[in-house]
Order: sequence, then structure tokens, then C-alpha cells
Amino acid sequence: MKKLAVVYWSGTGNTEQMANAVLEGAKESGAEAELFTAGEFTEDMVEGFDAFAFGCPAMGAEELEDSEFQPMFDAVLPKLSGKKFALFGSYGWGDGEWMRTWEENCVSAGQNPAVESVMCNEAPDDDGVNSCKALGAELTKE
Repeated sequence: MKKLAVVYWSGTGNTEQMANAVLEGAKESGAEAELFTAGEFTEDMVEGFDAFAFGCPAMGAEELEDSEFQPMFDAVLPKLSGKKFALFGSYGWGDGEWMRTWEENCVSAGQNPAVESVMCNEAPDDDGVNSCKALGAELTKE
């Protein structure tokens, strides 16, 4: 059975709603899954999981939150070799540039997301929730 870590940072609660939907989708598919904030998750925890869903909203000039999430993700990213992961998050302006940059940075570091990223404009609607659930289920498939 796959074990999934859902790791997120949320300022307004939108990305937290998405994280809970990812967790729900993984559990509904029969996987073991745990939810962590970026401040709770460390690089030492990577070995305890088979797959990861990382969530962070767009901040400032289309970038990741830089006090908690970015430092945690930078520390974890090199340890993701051989593990499945995906990205998700919400935004309130722009067109998702922060997500494209985040994906490109992962690929540049030699780590390719295994599942298509999920973005929601503001709070996730029903389609957004369902996409997040599907992301959680897909990450935990054998």
C-alpha cells in the first residue's frame, strides 16, 4: 500500500481546502495518507513516504511562499528521486505563472512531477475539489 504525505502552506484557507481534498482522494482509494503543514514537514521525513502532494498558493509576484514553504521544499526536492509527487495550489490573480515556474524548477532539479498539477482560482469549486481528489488517488496507484 502506498503511503502519501500531503504537505501544504495556506494563507487564506483555499490551499488548505485543496490539501484536504487530496488527502480524502488518497484515503478513498485505500491508501494511507497524512496531512502536514510546511512548518511540520522536514526532509528527514521523506523516507517514510512513497508519494507526495505539495501545495502552495501563488504569493507576491507569482512565487511560492518564501518563509516556510520554499525553504522546506528546497530541502525536500533533492530527496524525491524515485518517488511520485505532484503539485497543487490556489491563486487570486494572474494566469498560473507561479505553478509553471514551480514545475520548471522541479524539472531543472531533475525531479519530474508524476501527475498533472492542479490549480484553483481562489477557493476550489466542485471541479477543483474533484481534481484534487483525483490527484490524491492517482499518486497512490501502484
